[in-house]
Amino acid sequence: MEFEYMFLGSLTLIYLAALLYWVFLKDLISGLNLSSNLHVKRFYTRVSSYGDVSLVGSGKNSIFRSVNGVIVIGSLFTFILAIAGAYWLFSPDLGGNVRDQGFGIPGPNDGSNNECNVFDGKWVHDEGYPLYNASDCPFAERGFNCLGNGRKDREYLNWRWKPNKCDLPRFDVKAFLKYLRGKRVVFVGDSLTRTQWESFVCMLMSGVDDKRFVYEVNQNEITKNIRFLKVRFDSYDLTVEFYRSVFLVLPTPAPKKAPKRVKLALKLDKMDNINGEWVDSDILIFNTGHWWTKTKLFETGTYFQVSGSLKLGMPVTKALTKALETWASWVESRINPNKTHVFFRTFEATHWSGRNRNTCKVSRRPMLTTQGRDKNSISDTILRAVKKMSVPVTALHVTPMGAYRSDAHVGTWGDNPSVPDCSHWCLPGLPDMWNEIMFAYLLHKDQLSRNVTAN
Repeated sequence: MEFEYMFLGSLTLIYLAALLYWVFLKDLISGLNLSSNLHVKRFYTRVSSYGDVSLVGSGKNSIFRSVNGVIVIGSLFTFILAIAGAYWLFSPDLGGNVRDQGFGIPGPNDGSNNECNVFDGKWVHDEGYPLYNASDCPFAERGFNCLGNGRKDREYLNWRWKPNKCDLPRFDVKAFLKYLRGKRVVFVGDSLTRTQWESFVCMLMSGVDDKRFVYEVNQNEITKNIRFLKVRFDSYDLTVEFYRSVFLVLPTPAPKKAPKRVKLALKLDKMDNINGEWVDSDILIFNTGHWWTKTKLFETGTYFQVSGSLKLGMPVTKALTKALETWASWVESRINPNKTHVFFRTFEATHWSGRNRNTCKVSRRPMLTTQGRDKNSISDTILRAVKKMSVPVTALHVTPMGAYRSDAHVGTWGDNPSVPDCSHWCLPGLPDMWNEIMFAYLLHKDQLSRNVTAN
């Protein structure tokens, strides 16, 4: 923000300097042999000639007046554009880059009460990672177990996210299992949320002594299209659930008399019909984004519907905004904020390259710069929707931190090596850090609540 103010101030000074030069200094410099009275006269004449853009006239003064008018009007127009651009940049509802959306936790190393944005940071090498072995966790999908699928380099496992202005507390699995006792945790979203769900379960399992008492209640296997998964930790009376809902709103068959190209209608004003299962949870985590593309929508015959009417020309961004408004209204009306803590994770950076963005090259180390991947229009839309809500929702703004991690994708170490993957993440890996941040936040809020109660 400080940079933008400096930039705007500089534009203002340039504008004023240009006016000063054309109004007074140009005559002063070129007319050193003239009397001071003549300077005043020329100054008055130049001021009074603003806006005189007539190209008809005789003599030197008429030409100057035309040039003055053009330059003054042009510089004024430029200045107005700068002001409008600054307003667009600063406005939380209009800006393409929503800022300071990360929640804050105090830095434990300095004992201060200052808070920092935990999503503003960098990756640091740490031999204390990974936190678990995916081969020892039955809930880590085989397609995400990169080491188990033959990846030889291991350095991608040894990175920890370090906020710039504080430190995240070390993950304490026993403390978090204690906090989660008797609770119900629900994840809702696409395959990236399923990855986070798998990471969450595996991280907790690392602290369970007898793993026989951790099981999927329906004995379901984890597959790409499975609609529902529920793992129970008997010793802690804890359930961790996953619901597949890639759009959050309701997909339905094409309405009657729809054009042939319409195979599916996405009802932007209706929540997914399994939404009742998400109510009465203690922790509720959402995501959406990877299916909101022209390729996955229009090329598969999926179009938008609002109030029973097909919207064949509706842009994807506008449709996503409408869907998030429906989701926000649902949260505000159906979720009890005194019981349920709601999170919404932003869009996860991908690292596809090439002209058609179909090339996947996994690096051995994180990138030194984000190469613009820390900014994303889907994430911005999510952040704006969350910010407008009347009930508390915590945005997990993971887009910037994932932008560096070109080394952490599945690549060719998935369940189908012939189809490289630069969208999903290896486990253990980046999703563990999303959960660490969420753990730290929940434990911090719980401690604050205990302090208030004690006082």
